[in-house]
Amino acid sequence: MKGLRKLLLLSFIALVTTLLAVGCSSNDDMDKVRLAEVTRSIFYAPQYVAISEGFFEEEGIEIDLTTTWGGDTTMTTLLANGADVALVGAETSIYVYAQDANDPPINFAALTQTDGTFLVSREPIDDFNWDMLKGSTFLGQRTGGMPQMVGEHVLRNHGIDPHGDLNLIQNIDFGNIPSAFASGTGDYVQLFEPTATQFELDGIGHIVASFGVESGTVPYTGFMAKQSYIDKNGEVLERFTKALYRAQQWIEASSTEEIAKSIQPFFSDTSLEVIEYVVENYKSQGSYATTPRIKEEAWENLHTIMEQAGELPMTVPYEELVNTEIAEKVME
Repeated sequence: MKGLRKLLLLSFIALVTTLLAVGCSSNDDMDKVRLAEVTRSIFYAPQYVAISEGFFEEEGIEIDLTTTWGGDTTMTTLLANGADVALVGAETSIYVYAQDANDPPINFAALTQTDGTFLVSREPIDDFNWDMLKGSTFLGQRTGGMPQMVGEHVLRNHGIDPHGDLNLIQNIDFGNIPSAFASGTGDYVQLFEPTATQFELDGIGHIVASFGVESGTVPYTGFMAKQSYIDKNGEVLERFTKALYRAQQWIEASSTEEIAKSIQPFFSDTSLEVIEYVVENYKSQGSYATTPRIKEEAWENLHTIMEQAGELPMTVPYEELVNTEIAEKVME
């Protein structure tokens, strides 16, 4: 009996050792990519789909995802080698390049192709027009950031001087803007989802317009890596981009409900109903890029928006900061 027990114990140990060895071997075969995202947002649904549907894993990539909360922090993390890839606005790459960076971050894949904010009014408006903003108090976004620059661009396109025709408030931290509006500050506010939808459901505000619809195509948020990382890990980034492209195609072919269920684990504090509503908003207005290729006309539009806002430090040619080879190879 003792001999049988000993044999069973040895067999069990051997089995566990084998399973552990298989597990370690599997992990060793995976390439880890440290990914820093500028914020956690339903606006970035294709990224979460690529993770939840196993597309990155199937391409042999293990994603180590960190939310770094803000463009400046995200870029600093990338430049300091705290991340391999950053999901952040393309304007940050221009800011860094203008400072004579010797290893500049290069944009290699698009995630979103429009602005992701909505204009929310305090009172319900049945027949909104942009002239209603004149003379109002407007809660804007951070100076130099894409939301604010796009917001000003849209206002100018509608004949409104953002610094002359309304009372523009920009001294409130990004995270405190919703609570400032909820507490009574401002007649209008520029908000991301799902806050805009939640405010509407709670009766705090009312969505009256989309800055994404009004602004046109722009490389609003995408993936970038330092040139040195691209040089050394081009094949890894090809597989990374292939997984992203698969997610983009999956979103195009899937229903709002399927997308919402796929990304729900990343938004545990948001109801499935709200996630579905937000996904529908973004998908219907074409906010999610359908391919990873960053378009040249979108890059030029970015320059126009930054120049109008007085935030363009220098004109940077498309070919200088945009790598199209990876996306094009993946799309072949």
